Amino acid sequence: MTPAKLMRHARLGAVLAAGLVLAACASSSDQSMETVSGFEVDRYLGEWHQVAAIPVWFQRDCVANTTATYGPGEDDLIKVTNRCETVDGTFDEADGRARFQGDPADGKLEVTFVDVFGEWVWATGGDYWIIGLDPDYRWSVVGHPSREYGWILARTPTLDAATLATVDDVLRDEGYDTCTLMMTTPDQTAPLCEVVGS
Repeated sequence: MTPAKLMRHARLGAVLAAGLVLAACASSSDQSMETVSGFEVDRYLGEWHQVAAIPVWFQRDCVANTTATYGPGEDDLIKVTNRCETVDGTFDEADGRARFQGDPADGKLEVTFVDVFGEWVWATGGDYWIIGLDPDYRWSVVGHPSREYGWILARTPTLDAATLATVDDVLRDEGYDTCTLMMTTPDQTAPLCEVVGS
């Protein structure tokens, strides 16, 4: 890896970590959030494309092709690799780890991107709660109890209109304003609420 790529990697990891610190510290008057049941981590592993997200400053350098890849890690952790294309056409990548909060079947995870001398720092972790999931694991809705963070992920770069309407319902049922989620697919950059007409 070239020095320039190392610097970009370090920068992306740092901003993601800082963003997750903010996510972990975010507060809300209503911290309740319903997550999925019967979550199967083995089916969730692999690559996911970001279809929409609430814009966050630690992803500001990402302009296209944002993906998250999950795989088995050490000590029962899940390896997380976030990747995105930047404005100059290069790719930034950050590695992290996820672990379950309680029963894995509930789909509540915590993610950190801070590694100090080979030890993952969970004090900087952020909540990664799966609040919607396709029965065939074709799409996933990830939320945070504060409702200040949210992502729509899919196995493909885009989702059809009917699926987006279903996802919109999931988010609204959990207290999200779906106008805060911006589409990040190649052909759509509008708020989710406008795309589905809700």
